[in-house]
Amino acid sequence: MNSRRSWIVYGIGVFAYLIAVMQRTTIGVAGVAATDRFHVSASVLSTLAVVQLIVYAGMQVPVGVLIDRIGSRVLMIAGTALMVVGQVAVALAPSIAIAIVGRILVGAGDATVFTSLMRLTNSWFRGKIVPQLSQWIGNVGQLGQVLSAVPFALLLHLSGWTVAFLTAAALSVVALVGIVAAVTDRPVGASEGPRPVSWSDSLRQLRISLARPGTQLGFWSHFVTQSSGTVFSLMWGIPFLVFAIGIEPAEASALLTVLVGAGLISGPILGILTARFPMRRSNLVLAIVGLMAAAWTLVLLWPGQPPLWTVIVLIAAIGIGGPGSLIGFDFARTFNPLHSLGSANGIVNVGGFLASFVMMFLIGVSLDVQAHGAGGDAQLYQLDHFRWAFAIQYVIVGIGVGFLVHARRRTRRRLKDDEGIEVAPLWVALVGAWRRRGGREAL
Repeated sequence: MNSRRSWIVYGIGVFAYLIAVMQRTTIGVAGVAATDRFHVSASVLSTLAVVQLIVYAGMQVPVGVLIDRIGSRVLMIAGTALMVVGQVAVALAPSIAIAIVGRILVGAGDATVFTSLMRLTNSWFRGKIVPQLSQWIGNVGQLGQVLSAVPFALLLHLSGWTVAFLTAAALSVVALVGIVAAVTDRPVGASEGPRPVSWSDSLRQLRISLARPGTQLGFWSHFVTQSSGTVFSLMWGIPFLVFAIGIEPAEASALLTVLVGAGLISGPILGILTARFPMRRSNLVLAIVGLMAAAWTLVLLWPGQPPLWTVIVLIAAIGIGGPGSLIGFDFARTFNPLHSLGSANGIVNVGGFLASFVMMFLIGVSLDVQAHGAGGDAQLYQLDHFRWAFAIQYVIVGIGVGFLVHARRRTRRRLKDDEGIEVAPLWVALVGAWRRRGGREAL
């Protein structure tokens, strides 16, 4: 554990995830080129991105079950190979239908990498370093967006569609070679408990993981922290910034990089805090949710046009939600045995995407209803319409917070019953720490 070999496995896995994120986001910067190549409408073109995300989210639990049964190495090899095939299909696609099939393969392959890597990290490392390594997985992985936004976009502009996507596929080939050559599921001699021997055993293990309050706490932590940033970056952020706030498209795209920057800065800090205060992880989650709610309130209730600095504060705040969502996987890690951690991580990873899809849909419905009442599509992206539409987040996240608090109460009760550990409310712990500090100073 925590050996040189551990770092090699971790490094190759992180590289594979970095490339997977790049493959996931390449289509987002190829919209104009795709329109020229396939001669389709924007609504048809959007299916390239949407269907990929649906496949990704829908496969999380099945992938988690498969990881527990056959291991991370096989899943990562299969997933990375699928991304190679998918990107080659997109590169050579003569029609939008073939391109959509390619993106489905990319989404299916992408779905295997993150959860497999989280399991590998827990198999190869022990101790307080694990939460920090989990944060670095998310941080480094998000740099994949930079790879797609800069070098891939430049290559697309200079050399065209086919060359750009074939080059992207070639990077996944490099990752695939690294996985085959160096990644194994666990150190030699390590014991993680028996693997399921049948599908009925796998499903029974999944039900047990789902029933654990700690797994549910991880699910709802992911639900309330990841969703706002995902909705903003993947669907409604650019329309809001360009049409409602009046920012130029190029500047609006540049502002989205604040999401990545905020994650890179806050991720290591959250990793250290998670490791140092394991009994206060839910308080960290609730603090992040409170910060995001305050930032949204500042922008949505600002009289008239919100100034640019408030928008930057908002994007930075929801950017912290990305690494904040990784705390959910730390709950899964500490409240599940290693032999069922894949299933638990798959359950947790569904949370944020479920909330994101619900929000995306309801925000779109709200905008359509308000535009219809105001007299047509020309009124679709008004600032006041976005104020009401984005307010839907308070309802969805608020419901998630309610379930999170309930799961936390059950988890703490289980800790007390099983291990005799009683976690006092935060204010009680703070008062006790203040009194102890005052006593030491008096001495």
